[in-house]
Amino acid sequence: MKAIAIFRNGGPEVLEAIELELPLPAPHEVRVRHTAIGLNFSDINVRNGGFYLTQKPHFPLILGNEAAGVVESVGSAVEGFVQGDRVAYAGSGSLFFLNTGAYAEERNIDANCLVKLPDDISDEQAAALLLKGLTAAVVVHRCYTPQPGDTILVHAAASGVGSLLAQWCTHLGATVIGTVGSQAKADFARAHGCHQTILYRSEDFVSAVRCLAPEGVAAVFDGVGKDTFVPSFDVLRPFGAAVNYGNASGNVPPFNLMLLAQKGCLALHRPGFGFYGNTRQTRQPACDELFDLVRQGAIRVDISRKVPLHEAALAHAEVEQGRSTGSVLLIPSSTQ
Repeated sequence: MKAIAIFRNGGPEVLEAIELELPLPAPHEVRVRHTAIGLNFSDINVRNGGFYLTQKPHFPLILGNEAAGVVESVGSAVEGFVQGDRVAYAGSGSLFFLNTGAYAEERNIDANCLVKLPDDISDEQAAALLLKGLTAAVVVHRCYTPQPGDTILVHAAASGVGSLLAQWCTHLGATVIGTVGSQAKADFARAHGCHQTILYRSEDFVSAVRCLAPEGVAAVFDGVGKDTFVPSFDVLRPFGAAVNYGNASGNVPPFNLMLLAQKGCLALHRPGFGFYGNTRQTRQPACDELFDLVRQGAIRVDISRKVPLHEAALAHAEVEQGRSTGSVLLIPSSTQ
């Protein structure tokens, strides 16, 4: 079986192709043959070492937390899955840096992590949607639910999670302002839920948002982190919600908690996706909701690139340098 692993932290160049043999699935595990693998910014953070705040990783480490595929075999204690079932997963029963392994042609994974795919959701849609969509669901349902008449600021609105959040907010009746890095991304964001876009590289987003929403926005949904999160306090209305769900530019720096009171009694959220999707009882209803939103046309899953798994380093470089929009998938050679 072919996989992509790292033997040390670093840039895209540390991604290496390896061959390994999978053992038989443990009693509670299912062997899944991957047909599409989601590339997420969390993978880049793991590769860089950004998530390892309290412990060192064990190398070699196969990256990835999201994939779709077909059940090849099941462990002796598994119920509810049989050979040939189409399945997907987002997260593997632990924090992202502790139990990765999706960058591979096949994988043994705990059956409790799997979701059966309905006939009208393709493998590629699922691999592009689940982790990003469930992250968006945490923001919308657990942090701040946009209301009709609200104005919401979504940073990196052309990204995978950002574009889903923008569409979801619009579906709920809110007006969405999105920050983007280029005109092409502005066009993409406007086609995916944004009513107004701000080119943050050429204009100060705080001043631009204040011109568009003089009374402040109801919430900021931020997957960028260090470069945008604290400055975003200046665009929130009193009692607004600041939600940080990602750290593409680095971790949010420490700040004095009193700043929240000085800026208008702001509510602060830093959700962890893994806890939302840890159990089938919470994950399945959330996935069902995502699939239904796709059926309704409320959100569109946009796959900007499909890259062969063995070219994962190229895909990482494109995403890390901000040259992608929507979702990027890695495709194992066995499915091409």
